[in-house]
Formats: sequence, structure tokens, C-alpha cells
Amino acid sequence: MTDTKTEVVLYDVADGIATLTLNRPERLNAWTGALARRYYGLLEQAGADDDVRVIVVTGAGKGWCAGADMDSLQGNAEVDDSDAGLDRPIWFPTTVGKPIIAAINGACAGIGLCAALMCDLRFAAAGAKFTTAFVRRGLIAEHGSSWALPRLIGHAAALDLLFSGRVFLAEEAKDLGVVNQVFAPDELIAKTREYATDLIEHCSPKSMATIKAEIYRHWQLDVATATREANQLMTRSFAFPDFREGVQSFVQKRNPDFEPLPADYEVLPKDWS
Repeated sequence: MTDTKTEVVLYDVADGIATLTLNRPERLNAWTGALARRYYGLLEQAGADDDVRVIVVTGAGKGWCAGADMDSLQGNAEVDDSDAGLDRPIWFPTTVGKPIIAAINGACAGIGLCAALMCDLRFAAAGAKFTTAFVRRGLIAEHGSSWALPRLIGHAAALDLLFSGRVFLAEEAKDLGVVNQVFAPDELIAKTREYATDLIEHCSPKSMATIKAEIYRHWQLDVATATREANQLMTRSFAFPDFREGVQSFVQKRNPDFEPLPADYEVLPKDWS
């Protein structure tokens, strides 16, 4: 049985949803190497589990992740990826072929915000506090924030958050586009699971995995190339059982019965570099 007092990330699977809970509540789930390694390992585990269709990431206690654990950084003038526990890259969640939803229950700062940005969707509790924080520690836009923020909210808004390092609340985060939805704190997990259940009941795992790969890949391509690739993927999808099941379920006015995402599913053709 898992010791919930000592395990830095908890893991639970129920009703097709894997819930990962960052579990250092006494430190507002501050980021450490041990937390990062277990977090990424569990994401990989959930990605390979046929019983998992959607992944939800939340925090124990009052915070989601309040940034790097400053005690572990004291006096360390040469912090690199291994010090942050990034034996996998910060963008590893974008490579997992299932939807990952950050259910941000509280403080989300620094590398914690970067980790949230690398999830596919972000739902937040009303009043939750966000900050990039880096500039106020004499640092730069770390851990992919200079890549993710401008793509989500535009250059000017991203520069505001990165230049100032100011605190902004969930409501402004939604207005900016940092988060998708804001819910009452006591409804956050239930509403997130409700959304995840809708995906499970109505959406093809193969389709979602392919769409996720398209989105992250096509951010970096011109529109003509992205459209051409999407057309090739659409043609391929016509041959999948999911397409036939999707059409039949629509005609028969029932929920579709899609198969789990196969472990060997080739999301994108191997010859696409």
C-alpha cells in the first residue's frame, strides 16, 4: 500500500482517469528532483496503461506547485536540469499520447507554472495565485516558459508576465488564456473529472493522441506544411475502426465504444522528422 505521508506524488486510477497528486503540502508542493522524477515516471506509466484515458494532475493541500524548493537551491550557483530532477525534458508531458489536465488548486509559480504550461489543459480554482517569479530571483525565463507562454497568450502578454514576475490570480489567468476554466475551489476536481469523463465517453483515444501530436508539432511549421500533414493524417484515419465506430454511433444515437490507445500506435509517421 502506498504511504501517502512519504510518497512525493500520489497515483490513483478510477473510471478511466489517472490522478497524479503532487504531495508535499507542507512546502506547497515545491519542486524537487525526487518529485520531478516520480511525476514524469507516473506520467509515462499512465500513458502506457490501457485503463487510463485521461490524466489529471493536482496538488495536495493549499498549493499546486509553488516553484522550486528554495532550500534545495541555497548556495547552488550551477543548477542544471539534473538538479531539477529533469532526467526527462520539461516538455515530456507533451509527448504523452493522452490528454493531461492540470487541476490547479492553489499557488502555481516558477517551475511549477512551467510544468502546468506543459500540460494540455489547465483548470484553476478561483483565487489561485500564479507568477513566473524568475526575474525577481535574478533568473531568466526558465524551463520552456519562453516557448509556451507566447504561444498561449501572445508576445506582449507573455513579456508582461515574464518582465514583471507579478502575481496574477486565476481569473486574470483565464482572461489571458493561461488557463481554460476557473471553478470554485470545492468544485475544481469534480468539474475537471466531469470534463475528463466527457472525453472518455465520446472521444477516440487515437484521435486525441493524433490531435495532441499535431498541435505541438504544427506550432513550429508553416500553414501549408501543417495543412498538408493534417490531410495525410485524415486520410489515414479513414481506415481506422474508430472512424467506422464514430459514424455508426452517431447514426445509432449512442455513445461510441472506442478501443484504448494501443501501446504501439504510431501517432505520427516515422518518416516525419
